[in-house]
Formats: sequence, structure tokens, C-alpha cells
Amino acid sequence: MPDNGPDSADDLARAVEACLFAAEEPLTREQISAHLGDADVKDALAFLQEHYAKRGIHLVERGKRWSFQTAPDLAHILRREKDQLRRLSRAATEVLAIIAYHEPVSRAEIEAIRGVQTSGGTLDVLMEAGWVRVAGRREVPGRPVIYATTPEFLSHFGLESRKDLPGLAELKASGLLDPVDDAYEDLMEEKAAAKAEAQEDAATDGQEDAWDEAEAPEDESRAVTLENPEESA
Repeated sequence: MPDNGPDSADDLARAVEACLFAAEEPLTREQISAHLGDADVKDALAFLQEHYAKRGIHLVERGKRWSFQTAPDLAHILRREKDQLRRLSRAATEVLAIIAYHEPVSRAEIEAIRGVQTSGGTLDVLMEAGWVRVAGRREVPGRPVIYATTPEFLSHFGLESRKDLPGLAELKASGLLDPVDDAYEDLMEEKAAAKAEAQEDAATDGQEDAWDEAEAPEDESRAVTLENPEESA
């Protein structure tokens, strides 16, 4: 391919299409551009996404990576007669949800939210599935490892970005709150209640201090009157 890339918008769209079709894994916009002589491929991707919107395959963006995938309404045609499903344990599901909503997060932080210890095997399962990755280390004493989700996680769950994660109300409405979990909601409510109680106590203490200061001069005056009756006269 010439260094200058495709000459026209149609040629560029075709080149982007070919590049994505031949790729072994999803590509970022920058990677596609580099393959095509640093051409600006933003408009070409938008055109192809619209072009394929009503076809048997769709052009999708997941975690800022682009790829072709089967149209959701046709997925059942390509399923095998016997699906091999990998079911996550309750613990793995909870850990995955915590990482997705709080990333990057350390193992200690995961345990603080769950209220129980998290085995290394649970994290290993999620990393083996390709949904969780090591995202570095926290710059604190001990430098604990921190974890985050992967583009494969977004792709598997049909999310363009983490902004598309369902909120608590949506989880309740869809019946998916368990096991993501009532305990998590209770923990959040307990934290909110504790914070409100602490603020109320602080406000009460401040008000009592103000009352004490306001009453102090009167108390001192009475003390002088009782101890020095002649002066008060």
C-alpha cells in the first residue's frame, strides 16, 4: 500500500474494511490509521458502522477498539447444538462487579467492599477468562497490585465503555442485582448512614460548644456575686 494511503473517501473506507476484516484481534483507531499510512480514519469508521448497521455483521467499538461481530439478532443461528458455558462462582461474580465499578482497585479494597477475604484463585479465574488484568501497582506502602477490566470484558457484555455499565436501579429492574448483590447495596447504605450520623454528631457538638460559650459570662458573674457579696452590693 502506498505511504500516502488511499486517495479517495471510498478507497479509504474499503481499506479500513479490509484492515479490520484481516485483523486477528480488535484494533484501535490509531492502529488502523498506522496500517493505512497515518490516514484519518474517523469518518471512514463512522461510514462503515452505519453501512453495516442493518446487515448480518456489525462494525462495533468496544473499549476504543474496533471489530466486526455477528448481528445480535442472528447470534442464535451460529450457536452450536451444545453450548459449553463457563459459570462464574458467586465470589467471582462479585469480584468482577467490584472491579468493573471501582477500577483500578487492589485486592485489599475488594475485600473491604465485600467484607470477606478474596482468594487469589478467584482473581486467577477472571484473568484466565480474559476479563480482568493487572493494571499496575498502587503508589502506597507495600505497593499492592491493582486490577482493572479488559476490552474483552466490554466486548463480552456488549458495552462500548464502562460508562454503559448499568446503575443500581437498572440492576434491580432487570433482576440481576443478585449476586451483584443486596449485600453491596446494604454496605453502601450503611456507609451513607454512618456518614450522616457523624455529621449530625459534629453539628451537635458544635452547637453545645456555642451554648457553653454563651452561658460562661453569666456563670462567672454569679460566682463573683456569691463569693463577694459586698462587691455586688
